[in-house]
Amino acid sequence: MQMATSPLNVQPSSHARSNSLPSSQHPITSQIDENLNRLRASQSASTSSSIGHQLNCLQDLYDSVDMLLQFPLSQQALAQEQQRKLVEQLLDGSLVLLDVCGTAKDALLQTKECTQELQSILRRKRGAEGFSNEVRKYITSRKAVRKAICKALKNLKHTENKLSSSSFRNDDETIALIITLKQVEAVTIGVLESLLSFITGPEAESKSSRWSLVSKFMHQKKVICEEEEQRANEIENVDATLRSLIKSGNMNHVENVQNELQNSEMCVQDLDEGLENFFRRLIKARVTVLNILNC
Repeated sequence: MQMATSPLNVQPSSHARSNSLPSSQHPITSQIDENLNRLRASQSASTSSSIGHQLNCLQDLYDSVDMLLQFPLSQQALAQEQQRKLVEQLLDGSLVLLDVCGTAKDALLQTKECTQELQSILRRKRGAEGFSNEVRKYITSRKAVRKAICKALKNLKHTENKLSSSSFRNDDETIALIITLKQVEAVTIGVLESLLSFITGPEAESKSSRWSLVSKFMHQKKVICEEEEQRANEIENVDATLRSLIKSGNMNHVENVQNELQNSEMCVQDLDEGLENFFRRLIKARVTVLNILNC
């Protein structure tokens, strides 16, 4: 079967200079291609460890993109007046990604704070009534988190639709560079969708399945068994345990809750660190492109 040609490997037209931009054999171009493929291959998994791996891979990808954008000829290509509309579309997309990152960061912080408060009450042994009240606060907080994430997922879908409707001629190296940057945007959308869906839990994820991000720049995502997701989702494990306690009305048997809360807190901490590191690189990439346009 013949492999589809990657925009990273687009050959220049006969009138273009062969040395105008890094070729497909250039280490930076190859590294970007490798990171893109790694992220596409990992889209089928949705455990905390796999999402953490995806966030780390995004950091590597954006480090490579930053190096690509430092090439003077890359900057000249993006600064061309005829490409301004396409570059501004990239900037619009990056703004949405920053907003979504902010939503995810807030959701993780809120979940972490509620988790820590529940652990504090258990340690102080304030009794069933105090714990019950805090559990209800946690559940209310999680509903607010899901509502905010629902909005963020809609924004991602809108951005993904714009990517899917984009069409370019593959006979120009400048366009090939922009397509590469759009590939980066597409896989970023996929990772952020996975992160948001993980934070909300499988129940909310099933409701948002119609927003699954499948673009022409990405391989179609595979879906794993919901039962496996629930076992692998530390945040959802806490949600399920607390819902069960509320439903039973028996707050005197909370032996398993402490372990679930500790696992969830560690999971949230790891995801928050990975997201923060990626967030800084996303800001840097956006500032670089803005500076290129303003020079």
